[in-house]
Amino acid sequence: MKITDIKIGFISVPLKTPFKTALRTVEAVNDIIVKIETDTGHVGYGEAPPTGVITGDTTGAIVGAIEDHIKKNLIGREIEEMEEMMKVIDRSIVKNNSAKAAVDIAIYDLYGQLYHAPIYKLLGGYRKEITTDITISVNDPEEMARDSIDAVNRGYKTLKIKVGKNTALDIQRIKAIREAIGYDIDIRIDANQGWKPKEAIQILRKMEDIGFNIEFIEQPVAAHDIEGLKLVTDHTNIPVLADESVFSPKDAMHIIQTRAADLINIKLMKTGGIYNALKICSIAEMYGIECMIGCMLESKVSVTAAAHLAGAKSIITKIDLDGPVLCKEDPITGGAIFDEYKITLTDEPGFGFKNIDKIKWK
Repeated sequence: MKITDIKIGFISVPLKTPFKTALRTVEAVNDIIVKIETDTGHVGYGEAPPTGVITGDTTGAIVGAIEDHIKKNLIGREIEEMEEMMKVIDRSIVKNNSAKAAVDIAIYDLYGQLYHAPIYKLLGGYRKEITTDITISVNDPEEMARDSIDAVNRGYKTLKIKVGKNTALDIQRIKAIREAIGYDIDIRIDANQGWKPKEAIQILRKMEDIGFNIEFIEQPVAAHDIEGLKLVTDHTNIPVLADESVFSPKDAMHIIQTRAADLINIKLMKTGGIYNALKICSIAEMYGIECMIGCMLESKVSVTAAAHLAGAKSIITKIDLDGPVLCKEDPITGGAIFDEYKITLTDEPGFGFKNIDKIKWK
């Protein structure tokens, strides 16, 4: 199975409601789709979201990285040469992790098709059903409480609450949500780098004293501030999850060895795809550090790939793959089945994609 062409398209999927964090507000998923064609007629799909405020990758940068650097080094290569191809992708251009992830995902899709097996089975086969949380966007406390009630009514047992945009309101936000949904529902909070270290310690201790029962706090401080992240980890009983601070296996090793966080969040768009994400899983297993698998605002293509990684590895104990259920429509036929909080992996070869509608090919 030899690569004959790599095509790029664009997809736009409106969200049910605007997605708001401390960093940005988004109303639609506007992503790049990668299609790798082969001499056997098999096709592999990948995806990359332009998330400049997190990865630094814009639409133009992703397209340029693939067309001008990665593509020319992969045409003519055999899919079975997985290890070499992953090294070629990495050497083609520095950084540009989202572009690398899209190509990586499409290659893994073809790898599964080559060996007639779903990727989650090829990588470990731990489980085929996983349960995701759902994100509650940062808004006024009353609106967040209403959104939380709606999520619980739809069956969600874990909510990820966005905070960090207005610290004066953050306590009120969690208070309103707890009063609305009670304490049988797990709450994890995500500040998206919105706090300063001492500010984070102060607000988290207050949440502890009130008894909000927070599962963990995700990325409370700026991504580059590893010392600040460690300060928060050392001075709160609420576990700390490193997200934007961890892009590479090297980042994960540094965070773990310095004990700057209690947990690691893996996102394929940060790691450059499944290949490096597997390395982070191995590092975490060596140190006994649990991982969460997360996503940006992405459609079902790349989130299916993330779900297969979660299905393969037991070290991934927390799931944050709600991107597809936040969308108004699903233009992708095949892939994982997203039924609110329940994600089911199929046994179709690769990732099981059949077709993608509404793509504008370049």
